[in-house]
Amino acid sequence: MKVLKLIIKQKYFDQIMAGTKKQEFRDIKPSTEKKYIRIDKDGYALNDKNGNNIPIKYDAIRFYVGYAKNRATALIEVKGTHSETYVDENGKPVMWPQYGPDYWAERMVYDLGKVIKE
Repeated sequence: MKVLKLIIKQKYFDQIMAGTKKQEFRDIKPSTEKKYIRIDKDGYALNDKNGNNIPIKYDAIRFYVGYAKNRATALIEVKGTHSETYVDENGKPVMWPQYGPDYWAERMVYDLGKVIKE
């Protein structure tokens, strides 16, 4: 089983455990993209036929509440994953200039399923 490990705030953890939070979102940045999307041998993101990033397939996410030693944790099923590009009010893609002239503002969307293990 391929598991993504993420830190989360208590209020969002509680919502996931209650079943009211059905998706988790993570921005794709140069420092995190290798964790979320498939990268080719030259270090570039792999895209599908529509130009969208190809996500790394995870079976589950292990959520950790904060960084304390005795923190709450849970393993949650991932039902689906896709990337979304941020767009402005005119529907045009937004760029993150702090990461370079060609870096799109994007995020990963994880569709959450059942609690596998608390």
